[in-house]
Amino acid sequence: MNSAARLALYGAGLVVAFGGAFAAAAAVVPDSFVASWAEGSGMNAHGEEHGGSDVTAAGHVPNGLSIDAAGFVLSPVEAPGAVDAEGELSFRVQTVLGEPVIEFAEAHEKDLHLIVVRTDGSKFRHVHPSLDRATGTWSLPWKWDAAGAYRVYADFTPATEGAESITLTRTVDVAGDFTPVTAELRRAVEVDGFSVSLEGNLVAGSSSDLTISVNRDGEPVTALEPYLGAFGHLVALREGDLAYLHVHAEGDEPRAGGTAGPEIGFVAEAPTAGRYLLYFDFQVDGKVHTAEFVIDAAHGDTHGSGSESHSDEPGGH
Repeated sequence: MNSAARLALYGAGLVVAFGGAFAAAAAVVPDSFVASWAEGSGMNAHGEEHGGSDVTAAGHVPNGLSIDAAGFVLSPVEAPGAVDAEGELSFRVQTVLGEPVIEFAEAHEKDLHLIVVRTDGSKFRHVHPSLDRATGTWSLPWKWDAAGAYRVYADFTPATEGAESITLTRTVDVAGDFTPVTAELRRAVEVDGFSVSLEGNLVAGSSSDLTISVNRDGEPVTALEPYLGAFGHLVALREGDLAYLHVHAEGDEPRAGGTAGPEIGFVAEAPTAGRYLLYFDFQVDGKVHTAEFVIDAAHGDTHGSGSESHSDEPGGH
């Protein structure tokens, strides 16, 4: 096991759905201890469940709940501290030794995906900052349009061979009066002149099929364009702790100039019963739109055994 792979034992995180993944194993820790830890946790060295104790209904540790995972650490996030203040949002991905990480494996056409959302589930943004390789700093121009506490997620794949995606998170407070938004159930929304609806049900611990349909003026939209390597992109957060799930649509990678629609299918595996916030990005005529849904996952098999495993390739995290 090489030094990069050995980093993973520090907070080994696992994406809990949509082809969820665990990064390669850990730094400064003997292989025998990595294997022993994995056995005691009910997972193998790649974080895959093999019948041991379950942490959640799906048998996995939710991803995106910590500033560190797999030997990587998210630095403090610098950003404007008040509403409407012009500035920059910046951060670093570091090793546990404090060294900046500047090499990443491209995933979904980007080296890093930045997700920002207020802790009540509103004000969602999915953006792609630029990396200054001289300092290891990711940054982009930034302005907040509402006060509150925000979760910032850095989603990336290490450059180590065989590594899987990692999601690190921190919270940023924005000064001002804050009135939280209640996450009411919704399966159909209107966004930018499009009618977008979601069908299918989540069951904790089981793979579930979800289908999202896009219509405009009562007609099905068949001109969905490739966006980040797929015809649709889905981020899901669990209400309560905002555990992070991330996936692209099922199916083959789009060909250049190809279009699809009106339906995009996903396979989801909720870690526990409860409410989930779903954010669906799709692109038409070169513009990206985001439809936001709220659905509940029902109780299911608490051990997650016997559920069918689905693949969301290309590129589901």
